[in-house]
Amino acid sequence: MEKKEIRQSKLDMAKEQLEVLNALDTAKTQWYHFTAIIIAGMGFFTDAYDLFCISLVTKLLGRIYYHVDGAAKPGTLPPNVSAAVNGVAFCGTLSGQIFFGWLGDKMGRKKVYGMTLMIMVICSIGSGLSFSHDPKAVIATLCFFRFWLGFGIGGDYPLSATIMSEYANKKTRGAFIAAVFAMQGFGILAGGLFAMFAAFIFEAKFKAPAYEVDPIGSTVPQADYLWRIILIVGAFPAALTYYWRLKMPETARYTALVANNVSQAAADMSKVMQVDIESEPARVQQPTVSFGLFSKEFLRRHGLHLLGTTSTWFLLDIAFYSQNLFQKDIFSAIGWIPNAKTMNAIGEVYKIARAQTLIALCSTVPGYWFTVAFIDRMGRFKIQLMGFFFMTVFMFALAIPYDYWSDKDHVIGFVILYALTFFFANFGPNATTFVVPAEIFPARLRSTCHGVSAAAGKLGAIVGAFGFLYLAQPQDKTKAEAGFPAGIGVKNSLIVLGVVNLLGMLFTFFVPESKGKSLEEMSGEGNEESN
Repeated sequence: MEKKEIRQSKLDMAKEQLEVLNALDTAKTQWYHFTAIIIAGMGFFTDAYDLFCISLVTKLLGRIYYHVDGAAKPGTLPPNVSAAVNGVAFCGTLSGQIFFGWLGDKMGRKKVYGMTLMIMVICSIGSGLSFSHDPKAVIATLCFFRFWLGFGIGGDYPLSATIMSEYANKKTRGAFIAAVFAMQGFGILAGGLFAMFAAFIFEAKFKAPAYEVDPIGSTVPQADYLWRIILIVGAFPAALTYYWRLKMPETARYTALVANNVSQAAADMSKVMQVDIESEPARVQQPTVSFGLFSKEFLRRHGLHLLGTTSTWFLLDIAFYSQNLFQKDIFSAIGWIPNAKTMNAIGEVYKIARAQTLIALCSTVPGYWFTVAFIDRMGRFKIQLMGFFFMTVFMFALAIPYDYWSDKDHVIGFVILYALTFFFANFGPNATTFVVPAEIFPARLRSTCHGVSAAAGKLGAIVGAFGFLYLAQPQDKTKAEAGFPAGIGVKNSLIVLGVVNLLGMLFTFFVPESKGKSLEEMSGEGNEESN
């Protein structure tokens, strides 16, 4: 008799859970969904703003703190210092993705969500207030704050994706999660436009000659304020959404499936969405089936899925972050950025910001929004496979006739192929690798699995940004950049990147299609309850 009652209790619980989740899956798209995109997307806005601006800041830091008297060219950061300033945020992001991903499943999405944003705001401001005028002290404090900024940004990856996937209906879920990620595009544009605006004001106010005319006078003392202002301003859009993050209720899926409080889930959703969900009084019990991340059951059900999401994100980010290698050469070759010695410090910030903003407008931002428009029509699998395919084709098209593209007369063709590579990265795996891990794992492990997948991506970013920096050096050591050993050259590096993209295409076959399916259908949680 007792067994019958327990079984009936479980069936009632499952029925209530399904009612709440079904109401979410079939809810009409409404204003709250768009509010959630902006609230969740502000972390990515800050992330992109910061990553974009740091390349401008490192140029300026080189001129201010590493000037060498009598040198023919302006000062630049030594390779190890440049790697530290750029790489420390990646290390922080990787740590934050795993830690906050795990914490989001343990404590709930809402409790952790405000934390990540506050870390970002404080550390963005801290980055700009790096103490002292001594190069070592400035770089040390900048690296300290950038590590913790990365830590906060890392936490935003699994939490924002999971929250958006758990709020969305199944018809437009892909577009909503992709739209959160696409806020990066606005962050890039905001970073570029603000840097241009600030540099324009500074240059008008503090006139300075070019480096070749007056090496010391070309960097005005006020330039030390410019990079600090650019970094600090990134904190404000994120700070504006902090209040709204605290007001967001816990997601219904976490409350119903992990905390097992169905009536609370129904009440929360009725408050923020125009859906009426009736539920019996709260009944709290342990989950009917529970398996951990390192269990045989997880390996059997989701092991290949996790291999697919981690490997594709890792391979994509190797290719995606290696783009920094070629940007400066391309900009210089097509005349968007003159030789450094012909500019003053502030003028250089303006010109690099303008060039990067144009690239973002032409290829990066459109790619994101193409994914938002087509992901729920074409599906995740097709977009990811297509993206990797075209990235492979264009990378080989750049690599094999590289000597042809190196000719000044053919540089426009090189730029077009280069831009198309990154258009298809964004209308392809850069967006889908973010979306899919938030859809295919069980609610109690969803945030953790997304964090693990994202951390694999950041590991790829470190390989792409720094491994290829060394790899792409000329094979003749005398031609390598100062402080670098001989590498395999740009042509061979591009061939390696083509192979990396090809591998990404193959590993995509481990990733299931989630278009039009509910989260419970994808994770198998519906089956658990009915067993």
